[in-house]
Amino acid sequence: MSQNKILLIYDKDCPVCRYYCQIIQIKKTVGQLKIVNARENSAVMDEVTRQGLDIDEGMVLKIENNFYSGADAIHKLALISTRSGMLNRLNYGLFKSKLLSTYFYPVLRFFRHLLLKILGKTKINNLGRSKNTNF
Repeated sequence: MSQNKILLIYDKDCPVCRYYCQIIQIKKTVGQLKIVNARENSAVMDEVTRQGLDIDEGMVLKIENNFYSGADAIHKLALISTRSGMLNRLNYGLFKSKLLSTYFYPVLRFFRHLLLKILGKTKINNLGRSKNTNF
């Protein structure tokens, strides 16, 4: 069994993101998945910021020294996920194709931003952009 640590960095204040991260399971042969809350200070969030990845625009997946963001992250997760459970099978079916991931992810992101706006959540703004605090 591989000992790769695979990090999934996400916004824990988003109920949909939180649920997704709770149900996603990766194949044991790929490595061990660790979920990281992007709203907490951490070394990996510092890395995400140094990479220039905007966590408010999508989750980030780190496998070894490779970073995948947004549609690429969800596509990569689909490829390494198990097919156990209905939601993992649905995730694989929707996002195994890079093309489908590229089309569906912006739609999901739009509804995520809308939900967070309704809930009154602020952006993480890890890139420190001015006037970039609200969804």
